[in-house]
Amino acid sequence: MNRLGQKDHETLIEMALAADGEDSNGPLCETISNTESELRSNSEISKRHQSKDSVFFRDGVRRIDFVLSYLDDPNKEEEKKAERRREFEKNLQKAGLELETEDKKESEDGKTYFVKIHAPWEVLITYAEVLNIKAPIKENDIPPTVENPLDCILEPFRLPEKVMHPEPDYFTAPFSKSRQELYLIDNESTFFSPSRRNRIVYYILTRCPYGTEEGKKKFGIKRLLSNGTYTAAYPLHDCQYWKKSNDPNCDNERYTLYMEWARFLRFYKEQPLDLIRKYYGEKIGIYFAWLGFYTEMLFFAAVVGLICFLYGLFTMDENMSSTEICAPAIGGEIIMCPLCDEKCEYWKLNTTCESSKYSHLFDNVATLFFAIFMGIWVTLFLEFWKRRQARLKYEWDLVDFEEEQQQLQLRPEYEAKCTHKKKNPVTQEMEPYLPLTSQAVRFCISGTTVLFWISLIIASMIAVIVYRLAVYAAFASIMENTQTLQPISGLLTPQLATSVTASCLNFVIIMILNFLYEKIAVWITDMEIPRTHLEYENRLTMKMFLFQFVNYYSSCFYVAFFKGKFVGYPGTYTYMFSRWRNEECDPAGCLIELTTQLTIVMAGKQIWGNIQEAIVPWIWNWWGRRKARCNPENLYSRWEQDHDLQSFGALGLFYEYLEMVIQFGFITLFVASFPLAPLLALMNNILEIRVDSWKLTTQFRRPVAAKAHSIGVWQEILNGMAILSVVTNAFIVAFTSDMIPRLVYYYAYFTNEDSPMSGYINNSLSVFQVSDFLEGKRPENNPENFLTCRYRDYRYPPGHEKKYLHTMQFWHILAAKMAFIIIMEHIVFIVKFFVAWMIPDVPAEVKARIKREKFLTQKILHEYELDKLKQKLCECKTYENMEKEVIATEGKVELSQAM
Repeated sequence: MNRLGQKDHETLIEMALAADGEDSNGPLCETISNTESELRSNSEISKRHQSKDSVFFRDGVRRIDFVLSYLDDPNKEEEKKAERRREFEKNLQKAGLELETEDKKESEDGKTYFVKIHAPWEVLITYAEVLNIKAPIKENDIPPTVENPLDCILEPFRLPEKVMHPEPDYFTAPFSKSRQELYLIDNESTFFSPSRRNRIVYYILTRCPYGTEEGKKKFGIKRLLSNGTYTAAYPLHDCQYWKKSNDPNCDNERYTLYMEWARFLRFYKEQPLDLIRKYYGEKIGIYFAWLGFYTEMLFFAAVVGLICFLYGLFTMDENMSSTEICAPAIGGEIIMCPLCDEKCEYWKLNTTCESSKYSHLFDNVATLFFAIFMGIWVTLFLEFWKRRQARLKYEWDLVDFEEEQQQLQLRPEYEAKCTHKKKNPVTQEMEPYLPLTSQAVRFCISGTTVLFWISLIIASMIAVIVYRLAVYAAFASIMENTQTLQPISGLLTPQLATSVTASCLNFVIIMILNFLYEKIAVWITDMEIPRTHLEYENRLTMKMFLFQFVNYYSSCFYVAFFKGKFVGYPGTYTYMFSRWRNEECDPAGCLIELTTQLTIVMAGKQIWGNIQEAIVPWIWNWWGRRKARCNPENLYSRWEQDHDLQSFGALGLFYEYLEMVIQFGFITLFVASFPLAPLLALMNNILEIRVDSWKLTTQFRRPVAAKAHSIGVWQEILNGMAILSVVTNAFIVAFTSDMIPRLVYYYAYFTNEDSPMSGYINNSLSVFQVSDFLEGKRPENNPENFLTCRYRDYRYPPGHEKKYLHTMQFWHILAAKMAFIIIMEHIVFIVKFFVAWMIPDVPAEVKARIKREKFLTQKILHEYELDKLKQKLCECKTYENMEKEVIATEGKVELSQAM
């Protein structure tokens, strides 16, 4: 294909505008293009003469910026698809792109055509200006920051300088076609990096029309992919990941990323963020920067959590509560009321000896300290991330990206589906819009659908609760009456057995609902027709997160805040649906059950996530390449290799963020119940970084580069979860753990000054008279004729004038719990907001560098303008008029310097 016949050609935006009122062959740029038959005749050239690592056209000069593929599959739709392709490719050529087609006879399956796309220099500079891409104008002369004295210690974790910083640092300015000589253009073929080139080509592909169907203008590669006209559209990797390319002009960035980043043996090394950004674009780069920073901060939380866990482990034998429960003279003599109606028998307290010991691992004084620490840690994490993000925005030329994002991210689907137009009050141009009535109807349908699925989650959670209540009695009866289970009865209590099986069942239901809802969320977001890409991502994010929040955390909220709180007492138990008796907590508290629930759901999600992310793509790729491995290596072309890989998809990064944010919720919302949660998250994230990098580098096609200046709406979600975590952890310590009742007993109700906690277990159990059981609720068997039994509550005993009413100690404990929640929340919130106020979002050094770069860039641009004006003085203007223009320009420069 030849380049454009004229330099100042129209962009695709202008083509689309012209197509509204004119024929598609109207006032478009002049193009000298080859016909499809000429392209296919060229494909007769044997592939044996071309390197399999080639990323160039057959001439070895023009770089392949994008590849489209389609199948030769004769059917009644094929003629229509062929017409769409002809029109689409013709319009791509009119937009200035050059195409080269590989015939199906050259492909492995003999059915697939490959259309290779090259963007010539004129197209690149035209759309670089449209997309406001920044280009280098001068090498950065700002001295680097002072070296960290700890650098020598961190040296083993560093990567080579060439890997960490593959490009020099430049002052940049938005590209302008009219000022090309201002930029540092050494070589037109390498001036724009491959990631920028594929971003430009993709921008054209998503807006290129291919005809009119059913009276509506159709355009965009996304629609062509969805209706099967093309089977794939992707940019090429630059080489194979396991070895360097034979082409001396290849940068081998994929190979470098694999060797230095994607292998698990490099888990202790820092990430080459600049190289990731250069190869994959800023959006993927910012994700890995955030994930790496999050993992680094988890290290401190994991260390403190491990210390708290070890404290519980080392003080386990000193715990007075478990000592009394296990003592034959105390726990062995306390007869507990049956765990279910009729079928269950009376049981001795010391049968829960082992579980009470393990409960102390997580329910001790260190729990309070760790809950407060995590409240402060999450604030430090978010504030320091803002500073890290601000530094990346400066280093990656994203400082002024907000305005650009709003201008450029208009979705092609919005333009296609919105037939109404109105005048923009700012630009005074006609633009598509969605009528208010249509928006209202779409939002009502969307909201109703989301509420329905959230109701479905709540219904499934209730079903799991019913399961817990139904099998609880069965487990209690089996474990009391089965001799073979006696050896493990101390460790596996009915409460724990019910909790483990219910948690596993709940996890399976979570995964099923999650799979179904993902498709529904994408469908209803598409139906809303968001205006911009940013708006689309934000809406989808909020829907998915709201669903995932309820889906993953509802069971944990139930165990933490509802289980064992509305039980009643023997003879007057409360029942769910008037049939199933509500669950009771273990005599040592419900915290160990919350820990079990959290561990199963959190660990199960991480394991399943890694299987989905790593093993499934590998199996699909192995299956797709099984035939190609039997053929000579030189017949397996670069575009076919990438075609056989999995597609990363537009929402690939979205699911990565969602996975990590859900994990963030587990380690913040319920961390008071499980201090080891940050350690599990840390180990998972070390693996996650390498799994994500490995699959992106080896198992997926190269994603289209995209820009992003932050993690977007996820930042607000994290802030919201950080605030909610303070409240949930305060309630867990107050109501789920046994800490407050123990402290109240220690300070107000102790009976032994030498050992204030002795007698606590007996004090925390109330007495019930067996004869007060209602008919149909009394245990069928009472071989030892027990007259009384004990239950966990603070109520007056039989014979008291306030029989079975709450004692004053109950109200003291309740008041202490409420006071603790208020005090803890206020202390943590005050510290959080003070820390957030103390730490500026943008480092002072970065602010100074931004100002310095803006000043120098303006100065360079103004000096360039001045030189241009002086040149014109000698060409076509009178001296008097030119002198005035020069004076005005010099004044503009001086004014800029003064500002």
